[in-house]
Amino acid sequence: MGGGKIDVYMDIVSLYSYLAFLDLQRNGDLLKAHNVEVEFHPVLLGAINVGSGNKPPWTLPAKAIYGAHDARRSIARFPGVVIQTPKDLMAVSKTIVPNRALHFIKSHHSPSAFLTALHYLMHLFWSPPNLNLTLPENVAKALLECPADFTSSSSSSSSSSSSSSSSSSSSSSSSASSSSSLSSTAAAQSGQEGEKGKKLFTKQQVEEIMKGVETKVVKDALKNATQEALDKGAFGNPWFWVTNGEGKGEPFFGSDRFHFIYKFLGLPFQDVTLSPPAGASKL
Repeated sequence: MGGGKIDVYMDIVSLYSYLAFLDLQRNGDLLKAHNVEVEFHPVLLGAINVGSGNKPPWTLPAKAIYGAHDARRSIARFPGVVIQTPKDLMAVSKTIVPNRALHFIKSHHSPSAFLTALHYLMHLFWSPPNLNLTLPENVAKALLECPADFTSSSSSSSSSSSSSSSSSSSSSSSSASSSSSLSSTAAAQSGQEGEKGKKLFTKQQVEEIMKGVETKVVKDALKNATQEALDKGAFGNPWFWVTNGEGKGEPFFGSDRFHFIYKFLGLPFQDVTLSPPAGASKL
């Protein structure tokens, strides 16, 4: 069938939102070839938990123990970039400022600038030394330093090569050739890529973004996106609302549901299959 749209409701503080972004990024060109549009909507995960009655998984001891295994396995699907959980995730979980900044960027700058800024802020939050993005000055500094041609794989070459997995840290990212599809394709449209060392925003633009963070319009944009996710049944992140080529929409939850999403969209894909032992004849 093909065609349709994937709306992604996500918060920077959600690890699985970051992983879902990386997955959609490396498959961006293929989704575009199938006429599937992807749109990211920054939301507040804390407000979704409260609004839906959900609780963070680590509040249940059994879930917390299992979560460490699940995170390690999920991260391993993206070899290349180090991911490390902040030492005190709760202390840096109120990502109101960066999410508002992203809404301002989304409405005032090109799609490429929005995708690159989103990617870079998630990278800074989830990669050592884990920048505290609850502080406005850190958000401003990050946006001022954001490379116009940023990709996870390009940053990994200058990061520590340590990649030992644990419940709090692990290596993750896609290769340079496959992980740049969303942000680099869009970045080419902005005209800001090309020159090495070129920054995504000027100092004046960053000042405008940070002023915009305090406006009612931007505050309402984040609030409305969060409420929209709740209205569509969200109880966590990433939350997907997928509309197929026939106009039918359904919700999907989690970074490991893409096989269900692709089936709903009528896209060709390879499901999980078990292979025979090496050298064995077909059963």
